[in-house]
Amino acid sequence: MARTPRTDTRRPRRSLWLRTLVVIAVCGTAVGGLAVYRTVSDEAEERPVTTDEASRLALSRLNLYQAAPVGVVLTADEGGGVTVRVEGVVDYRNHRGVGRYRSTGASGPLDHGLIVWDTGGLGLAPDAAGAAAGTTAGAGATAGTSAGADAGGPAWQQAEHVPRQGWSPRSYTADPLDAGLSLVVQLGADRPDNPLLLAQSGARWLGRDRIDGRSYDRFAGPRAQGSAPDGGRSPLTYWVDGDGGLRRVTMRMAGLGTPTTVDFSGHDAAAKLPEAPWLTG
Repeated sequence: MARTPRTDTRRPRRSLWLRTLVVIAVCGTAVGGLAVYRTVSDEAEERPVTTDEASRLALSRLNLYQAAPVGVVLTADEGGGVTVRVEGVVDYRNHRGVGRYRSTGASGPLDHGLIVWDTGGLGLAPDAAGAAAGTTAGAGATAGTSAGADAGGPAWQQAEHVPRQGWSPRSYTADPLDAGLSLVVQLGADRPDNPLLLAQSGARWLGRDRIDGRSYDRFAGPRAQGSAPDGGRSPLTYWVDGDGGLRRVTMRMAGLGTPTTVDFSGHDAAAKLPEAPWLTG
């Protein structure tokens, strides 16, 4: 996407350390099968992942890829009391996302509109008239179709009718939302990671949580060189179920107490990502 001048609202960006982290996280070769899940509910402290857990974590990105287009809800703390929320869908076969963004400050709503993004950057456009700030999708809902469904249609449908010149594109920066969007669009992969490399790179089991009535193991991701001190924990945390399904990812950012959070709501059969934002004319 072309680079344009920065607008005055707080919005998405990417950093060099994140690019390094993603490169390390995606390295790997295809592995066979899913190992049997072992119950570890009697454990209370974090520890290195077992072979079975490393296998499920390694499969999570392939499962996400195969489920695309996938509903996502991303929430980022931009600092200064500003929070940005994006509800949309991501197609991991094309590494593209589309949705609605909404920024909120201490005194209330600041800005909202349509957003498209890929591995190179993002584009913003005004929302359709009437698609206002009141409609949101829960993390367990199909975010791409429910957000704004009663106010101009789903974001992916509206985005298809925005002409190329109607978007304000820009490259990523280092802000939390940009870093989160860049991470989200690269999480899916067409092959599993190498579980041995995940384990050797510092992936750790942190505990078990229930989200929407389902049990998930919480894992610290592998440590990329320079992303954490020796022996430190990765800034990425993953919630993975017994079948290798990825439900949530959080990313800690330096200087911010609240991590960027991404929730996945599963396959969105109705969503069709538009071509217009990525084509000339």
